[in-house]
Amino acid sequence: MAQTKIEDSLTDSIGKIFRGVIGGPEDKAALNTPPAAAPELQREVPGSRSDMMQSFSPLVKATAPAVVNVYADRLVQRSASPFAGDPFFERFFGQRMPNRTEKQSSLGSGVIVQANGIVVTNYHVIEGADDIRVALADGREFQSRVLLKDERFDLAVLKIDGDGSFPVIEFGNTDSIEVGDIALAIGNPFGVGQTVTSGIVSAVARNGVGVSDFGFFIQTDAAINPGNSGGALIDMNGRLMGINTAIFSRSGGSNGIGFAIPASLVRAVVETAESGGEVFERPYIGATFESVTSDIAEALGLGRAAGALVSDVADNGPADSAGLRAGDIVVGFNGHPIEHPDALGYRLATTGANTSVALDVLSRKGHKTVSIALQAPPADDPRDRRTLAGQNPFGGALVSNITPRLAEKLRMPSSLRGVVVTEVPRQSLAGRYGILPGDLIAEINGVEIANVDILEQVLAEGASFWQFEVVRGGRRIRQILR
Repeated sequence: MAQTKIEDSLTDSIGKIFRGVIGGPEDKAALNTPPAAAPELQREVPGSRSDMMQSFSPLVKATAPAVVNVYADRLVQRSASPFAGDPFFERFFGQRMPNRTEKQSSLGSGVIVQANGIVVTNYHVIEGADDIRVALADGREFQSRVLLKDERFDLAVLKIDGDGSFPVIEFGNTDSIEVGDIALAIGNPFGVGQTVTSGIVSAVARNGVGVSDFGFFIQTDAAINPGNSGGALIDMNGRLMGINTAIFSRSGGSNGIGFAIPASLVRAVVETAESGGEVFERPYIGATFESVTSDIAEALGLGRAAGALVSDVADNGPADSAGLRAGDIVVGFNGHPIEHPDALGYRLATTGANTSVALDVLSRKGHKTVSIALQAPPADDPRDRRTLAGQNPFGGALVSNITPRLAEKLRMPSSLRGVVVTEVPRQSLAGRYGILPGDLIAEINGVEIANVDILEQVLAEGASFWQFEVVRGGRRIRQILR
């Protein structure tokens, strides 16, 4: 009864504070009177064996058999002596120090996602491998082959060379993941054998990580260590949340910040591999996007810096046909919020071509909804690829007209047009003059290079000196060669 009176007095006094009428001695006394202590929580001894056996073990038993070890071997040339290749030593000692071949091995993890032996792992686990083996949790070991690999998203799809039905982990729904959800990470850290760690989802849609071109990671504090790459991050239903791919660490061990590629993107890559595709491609939208900075947000009167700013639109592309214009800001994709361009790229990557999507757009005229019919990237024309000949700064280089598909491969804006260098043999004239793959040839001797036909015509005319301009990494480089 006394506690009730104190609580009523406190409530009344606090109400007077907000009304600005407090001031009486009774009110001040009430505010200075501590409330009665809350009753202690009743702790109980577990009443049964089942109460004491709460555990993740049933979940681990159901999923761990589908997490495998991936062994990738590659052969490299090693010099038998630090003086090998030195003209002085070779002159006096001859070729008595031959190079030797050395096998290098890397260890990672993988996840079986199809009963016929389809395995997903990270690209960096199998990069450059000549031989790839997969070891199951039950001790069986199989050779495997690569069906698809994508450096941009750090994913690779393998096929086990073996008969029978393999254990699998089903894909989960990435959009249902929330911060605070419990997650288990399964892999083979440090090569000590299969290990399970637990934690929570610390963040979703994390970008700016810098470990790959992908920018829509799931962040978790479940311990992820070297060797966990390619392993499984699973939810409490035993479904795949994502593929563990990277950590933030100064010591090489887990500091509680790990990243996983969402299962929705992994499933899209696997479907491409199963259909026979050797390259995973995002649908073509025909527009280039940039981040919305605080200055842009302030200039446009936005409450915060969020969305994907349209910086360029390709003529006659899907975005152009739908009415998307430079300066528009995409803030939604089929009802999902778009916080940054990486989020839009993720939604495009997990949406198939030949489908229509609805974009929520902020434009100068206000809010609008734009329906865009996504397309597969236009096919490259083999006639647009040429190996340049002659005594000129680009002699021996392989060049091509820029297409949406090539721009995606070279990580260039999809709306870019012109001629790009795709390969440069080391001993070619182009290689000697410092031309690099990815260089955009903008101008030669005052002539704008719009396509390979114009480029070959300008080079065939010859010149006593060459003045040219290339665009490399967004920077214009001008050179004069005599």
